[in-house]
Amino acid sequence: MKKLLLLFIIACGLFIDASAQSYEYKVITTVESIVPMGIGRSRIIEEKSPIDAKAFTTERTDGKKSKQKDVKRSDAKVSLFAETKLLNFYSIAGINFQNIASNDALISSKINSMVEQGFELAFVTSGVESDSGKGDGKGIFITRFIFKRLKQ
Repeated sequence: MKKLLLLFIIACGLFIDASAQSYEYKVITTVESIVPMGIGRSRIIEEKSPIDAKAFTTERTDGKKSKQKDVKRSDAKVSLFAETKLLNFYSIAGINFQNIASNDALISSKINSMVEQGFELAFVTSGVESDSGKGDGKGIFITRFIFKRLKQ
């Protein structure tokens, strides 16, 4: 009975320790153009200079906005980021499946690179703003890959 109780206590300790782990997250975004004739720009985007969201956050209490340091919206722009060129979904002839396969290879390479750096793919979310009909001819397919790894 004592051995069973000791085993239970150790197991609980491991569970509590595992749930207390802290992670860092990184977002990689792909933007793939849905503009006909290959006119659009498609990229994998990775920020290289993190910013603290707290500096750009205000809170409302009693209907009044909290005081915020003199921070301009333009200060939120990062100046260091990496762009990896992707191919557009469309070429002159329409949907280009070779371009899609090439993008898949580039995105897979980026994911593999992140995994080699110790990140784990945690979430993927995507959205589209597509051609809205005659005369529009614009659109993007955006995907955010959210990675996590244990803080070091």
